[in-house]
Amino acid sequence: MKMCKFNCKKIFPTKKSFIISFLVFIILIGGILFFAIPSNASKSFISFWNNRISHNLFYKNNNGSVANNASSSNENSLYQSADSYEQAVISAVKNASPAVVSIIISKNVPVVEQCPYNPFGDLPPEFQQFFGFGSSTFTAPCDTGKTTLQEVGGGSGFIISSDGLILTNKHVVSDTSASYTVLLSNGDKYPAKVLARDPSQDLAVVKIDANNLPTVQIGDSSNVQLGQTAIAIGNALGQFSNTVSVGVISGLSRTVTASDQYSNVNQETIHNVIQTDAAINFGNSGGPLLNLRGEVIGINTAIASGAQSIGFAIPINQAKRDINSIKNSGKIQVAYLGVRYISLTPDIAKAQNIPVDSGALVRGDANGPAVMKDSPAEKAGVQAEDVITKVNNQVVDQNNDLSTIIAQYNVGDTITLTINRAGKIITLKVTLEERPASK
Repeated sequence: MKMCKFNCKKIFPTKKSFIISFLVFIILIGGILFFAIPSNASKSFISFWNNRISHNLFYKNNNGSVANNASSSNENSLYQSADSYEQAVISAVKNASPAVVSIIISKNVPVVEQCPYNPFGDLPPEFQQFFGFGSSTFTAPCDTGKTTLQEVGGGSGFIISSDGLILTNKHVVSDTSASYTVLLSNGDKYPAKVLARDPSQDLAVVKIDANNLPTVQIGDSSNVQLGQTAIAIGNALGQFSNTVSVGVISGLSRTVTASDQYSNVNQETIHNVIQTDAAINFGNSGGPLLNLRGEVIGINTAIASGAQSIGFAIPINQAKRDINSIKNSGKIQVAYLGVRYISLTPDIAKAQNIPVDSGALVRGDANGPAVMKDSPAEKAGVQAEDVITKVNNQVVDQNNDLSTIIAQYNVGDTITLTINRAGKIITLKVTLEERPASK
């Protein structure tokens, strides 16, 4: 037997070295198993431990309560809410779009050609010959006396009855010398006839000869609230049919002046309109403004000149009277008072030293006098600078302006106006007449 020369001891592995050796062994065995077992099984093995680790790290805190599980649930709810909102917008557009139409405006325009022209033709012949002008040939635009039908603009509208009644803006179809064509969402075209125009509300109804057409769902604009979603559909810029924009209702009971995109002739002051930041342009005029249920709550009518994200729509409730009138009598019968006015606010009243802070201040503008000639108001004795504060004891204010109140009455109705005239209260009886076609 071999003996140690020195003070030798028997050597055994320490606890630390044993643990290290064991871990190395486990790693080696794990590597062999990972590459040896089938791929699907290894993935399942890894997935199992990932799930276990994820569960422990993200769903339980130190005391074992499920804290982050609630946070994850809130996040999922947020995504679900956003998805529901998006689906509501998509559904509203999908349901209404088939009934939204483009209105094409066409006119006979002169045919202009390039004709020969000699700018020196007025000079004496000898001068022309001496300077060599006689043989000079130029061309210039000249009127041939011929005309051709040409598209000059466009707007939007929407179908309100399956037999071809379409609601749009008056300023879209205001030109009596133009012809109008309706382009449906499926590409079909029909010549359109303008049945009636309502300048007081910038509304018009046109008719096409077609049946079984899709229609929009008419909503209730009295329930419109600030901040609610607004969806505008129309023929953007007269080129892109059924363009959709989404925004919110950003104002109520506004007063705007509307005209067509080519001139400021025949401007109309429209009261009690809805303001929205949904993108509206000239091509959108006459298209529907929808709520999230896909119901029409307004008719897109105007944009603020020189501004962005400021558009306006006529409340659909104000159009219902015109729709019913057309269906019942074939024309729009509008009760007519015959005044131009400003809706008073406390700020306007204070700035102009007016004795009352609400009502309709009868005042003219660039479009005409305060009181129309031969109108019911003139016959009853209404004067410029009168403030109409009540109609049949119904208060006139920003939430219930004069046009909205008058729209509730029929042609031939007699109403009582309460007027503040320079601080003195008077009452006048007025019999409403049908609005003249030229007004």
